[in-house]
Amino acid sequence: MHLEKLILTHFKNYASQNFTFCERINCFVGLNGTGKTNLLDAIYYLCMSKSYFLSSDLDVILRGADFMRLEGHFKRQNKTEKIVAKVQPRKKKVLEKNDVIYVALSEHIGFLPVVLFAPDDTLLAKEGSEERRRFVDTALSQIDNQYLINLIFYNKILEQRNALLKKKDIHSQDYNFQPNKSKESTEELLNVYDKQMSEPAHYIYEKRKDFIKQFIPIFNQVYNHISGGQESVKIIYQSPLIEDSLTKLLRNSREKDRILQRTTVGIHKDDFIFEIDEKPLKRFGSQGQLKSFVIGLKLAQFEILRGVKKEIPILLLDDIFDKLDDTRVANLLQLIVNQPFGQIFISDTHEERINDIVKNLNTDFKIFKIQKT
Repeated sequence: MHLEKLILTHFKNYASQNFTFCERINCFVGLNGTGKTNLLDAIYYLCMSKSYFLSSDLDVILRGADFMRLEGHFKRQNKTEKIVAKVQPRKKKVLEKNDVIYVALSEHIGFLPVVLFAPDDTLLAKEGSEERRRFVDTALSQIDNQYLINLIFYNKILEQRNALLKKKDIHSQDYNFQPNKSKESTEELLNVYDKQMSEPAHYIYEKRKDFIKQFIPIFNQVYNHISGGQESVKIIYQSPLIEDSLTKLLRNSREKDRILQRTTVGIHKDDFIFEIDEKPLKRFGSQGQLKSFVIGLKLAQFEILRGVKKEIPILLLDDIFDKLDDTRVANLLQLIVNQPFGQIFISDTHEERINDIVKNLNTDFKIFKIQKT
């Protein structure tokens, strides 16, 4: 699978721009702020129906414009697939495949597998558990559509349960003195939410557990190649569901939930602990080690997607060579060349560096000089 053509209209800093790509390596070079990363995000958007960097679709619309449109022509199984995304304020986002509108955006996820690495991905190691869950969820959602459906449903019920817990009457001092009917109604509703959350939570937990079991040896192999075996790394999956069922956990934590006005247990509290040489990566990892670790995560994700999907994923690498020493850069390039990667998009600020790199890879490549519009 590869992207043949990309058409941008009012996307971020691009008023109107067309690109035609080669099947192997495409490089965007230019100064910071010219829009290199925005091109990678446009490709990601067409594959995943959302921006990698921005949570609101309105933020991807060019300032002063009243709509955004992306169009990509992907070659997949010897057939051209036209994907179009449209965003307008106060209107529902539209995603089309070959001029047919998707009823649900979730139907598209996994059709065009993609992996993106960006410099801020080191937050996977530095920040809280939400970033690490999002990484695993993104990978699994492209592999298993039922996983995505269960995740969406779980989060919807979680939001409703949290809204109920925030109601003043259930955490007031005289809650225990409420009329029986009112109190019983609240308890019954919490019981319903608990039951509704239990099944999708179990599905998500089992899939995450199986994914990490498969992921760890692949990740270790990739990281060892990038680092030259200089350090050992480890990933540990932590989940409250390891100890008990969600129904029981929710029942036991109900009083605490009322006090804190939120659901304190569940798969939304899962975490993935990263270690380097038996120590927490976030505290003891250097900048180069942090970046190597996250690149290893993304390339291992790529390998799993490639093994499961019928199509080789598109690989998007944003500013990948910064903060890596020469040895790690060389090891990374060797890994990319020797493995069956498909189409790769790379952004870099140093035109001379990227020229030297791709010319030595002995494969087709195309370099685009990006200037501020």
